[in-house]
Amino acid sequence: MLSCLAFGTILNAQSLEKLTPYVKPIIGTQRMGHVYPGATVPFGMVQLSPDTDTIPFLSNGKYNPDVYKYCAGYQYDDKTIVGFSHTHFSGTGHSDLGDFLIMPTTGPLQLNPGTADHPENGYRSRFSHENEVATAGYYKVKLDDQQILAELTATNRVGFHQYTFPSSDQAHIILDLSSGIYNYEEKNVWTFVRIENDSTVTGYRQTNGWARTRTVYFAMKFSKPFLQYGSKESGKIDYRGFWGKFDQRKNFPDLAGKQLRLYFDFKTIENEKINIKFSLSPVSTANALLNMQEELPGWNFEQTKQAAANAWEKELNKIRIEGSTAEKENFYTALYHSFISPTTYMDVNGEYKGLDQNVHIAKGFNNYTTFSLWDTYRALHPLFNIVQPKRNADMVKSMLAHYDQSALHMLPVWSHYANDNWCMSGYHSVSVIADAAIKNIPGIDWNHALEACVTTATHRSYDGIGLYMDKGYIPVDKNGVGASTTLEYAYDDWCIAQLAKKLGRKDIYETFIRRSQNFRNIFDSSVGFMRAKLSDGSFKPGFDALSTNGQGFIEGNSWNYSLFVPHQPETLVKMMGGEKKFTAHLDSLFTMHLPDAFFAETEDITRDGIIGGYVHGNEPAHHAAYLYNWSGAPWKTQSRVRMILKMQYRPTPDGLGGNDDAGQMSAWYVFSSIGFYPVAPGSDEYAIGSPAVNAATLHLENGKSFSIKVSNQSDENVYVQKVLLNGKLLSNFRLKHADIMKGGTLQFYMGPQPKM
Repeated sequence: MLSCLAFGTILNAQSLEKLTPYVKPIIGTQRMGHVYPGATVPFGMVQLSPDTDTIPFLSNGKYNPDVYKYCAGYQYDDKTIVGFSHTHFSGTGHSDLGDFLIMPTTGPLQLNPGTADHPENGYRSRFSHENEVATAGYYKVKLDDQQILAELTATNRVGFHQYTFPSSDQAHIILDLSSGIYNYEEKNVWTFVRIENDSTVTGYRQTNGWARTRTVYFAMKFSKPFLQYGSKESGKIDYRGFWGKFDQRKNFPDLAGKQLRLYFDFKTIENEKINIKFSLSPVSTANALLNMQEELPGWNFEQTKQAAANAWEKELNKIRIEGSTAEKENFYTALYHSFISPTTYMDVNGEYKGLDQNVHIAKGFNNYTTFSLWDTYRALHPLFNIVQPKRNADMVKSMLAHYDQSALHMLPVWSHYANDNWCMSGYHSVSVIADAAIKNIPGIDWNHALEACVTTATHRSYDGIGLYMDKGYIPVDKNGVGASTTLEYAYDDWCIAQLAKKLGRKDIYETFIRRSQNFRNIFDSSVGFMRAKLSDGSFKPGFDALSTNGQGFIEGNSWNYSLFVPHQPETLVKMMGGEKKFTAHLDSLFTMHLPDAFFAETEDITRDGIIGGYVHGNEPAHHAAYLYNWSGAPWKTQSRVRMILKMQYRPTPDGLGGNDDAGQMSAWYVFSSIGFYPVAPGSDEYAIGSPAVNAATLHLENGKSFSIKVSNQSDENVYVQKVLLNGKLLSNFRLKHADIMKGGTLQFYMGPQPKM
């Protein structure tokens, strides 16, 4: 485990236990790259982190499966660091970014990264976890080959580097504009660099990757003037005009190319510190400079590091728990992960680049990007509606701005730096919007939001929507994941119906509440599972409920997806034969053995995230353990939830059983450990589970507090004997959102045996 550094005095006047030391850098399994162990502030534009290898996306012209491990840039098992780049995704199953890699070196100049086996042949360096520290807002590591101490911290839009050098006449700072995550030869469309003076550099990088057209601008300032600088262009450019009149390799201030690497030379004395401020902008180098001036005008690294720690302390204090050290480490690590993204996507003056690639101003809201909505609608955004409602309102407004700028007139599916990468299925922006509306998040034009939802859900040319509207399901011979997409659309349509009902739009409500029943159209009562259908209305032959390959489901199998009717669990129970049979179905899900062959074709699912046949390491069945509440066996929800909490979350570098997926895995933990979960976002109810904490207090933005108290808490006492809300018995294992927001107390009484 990486060590954790305690910070200085806490922000509050109260003498409260500090929470940031409980944040542990859970990175990932050997196969998956989950969360980068770097420097960022809550929801920050900059995510400054070490990258540990340069695995190419393609190998011999084909997809290289090893690249999947590096979707966050860092692998704990690696022995070398290539450098420190400024943008990362937090635990997504696909990736991009890794912009503007910086690496300090000494000795003869080398402008290639070398290899993991022979780092001495490039600018990378060996390192040891014994000399590595990762905390909320700060990262430190000793680069063994260079004998350089690297330290990182950040503001929202500025990465702050501090490098402590040995005595050297050959000290260098490398700026690699060609490096990236999920890299391939054509990814860099163009890079531009301008040397403004002997300590200031500006430029931009444009890439074509997961985001088709992405441009990021930067400004870079050194605390010490460089002696000289130079560059190397390794990309193939067929026509260079007449720039050959200049020697651009050394001390030339106006550079451009596809694969640029730059170096800046210094002379250093023993233990001399060279600091770098590196700011980002979606709009211009002028705005990057403005962001730097406004957020980080000085050079006090310790002060900036403390400010980042204070920012995290403030956010983590939104929920204070009582419990063991291990429980606090798990909980605050999860809460930290929940507050990394979505990320700020605007400059300090409110400007940002829109989906139309024009410059817009966010008027009256903060603009965000990194909406991994197939994942985060389930628990992350519902969590925000409790502890980050103002921020979530801005996220909804960002989605509506995306819709307004979209040439396709659609809400975001996966919003990514003024792009939609269209990853995964469903139109789950509507879930986030409806959930915010039903929970009375203020400041949003709900009529405009309803228009955006309906327009998105009737875009016939997108991902089978036309077929879904005409047939009531998506034929698998027309769309390979038609079965799961049918289920997801049905839930999303229910969300639209709830929004329409709230706004008094009976016509829209009736249309979409009918569409929300389409899950019935792919249920095969003869086998008791959801099943892919063909265009002629027949079920696809060769059905296998366990296989994730060729069955019509995305990143999952029918056994898990057959439970995806979160908006009508009562109906699902009846369809599957009633309470007794449904309970038996859930029991078998958690107790069966799922052989590796059944998920061998799906790289997002690994053995680490599987309990029986239940795949917690991927999202589609995250609500499944709570469905016992609708089958007359709530005590089984309680035992399953506590089992998942113990088995799938640990405060160790490999402590997650799957991709964190931009905070969804962690938000599941936060909700479940305090005793309830949003089974159907878009509803005002939460399902009661079994709290793992001894107590919790939610500090709400409206100034009120909601307390959760747990009597007789222990690892053995997982069963709820009774629940009191403000002293009154809660009999139906449901909790209303309004009861949380009014403040009050939820009291759990626990025991070792089920309360039948």
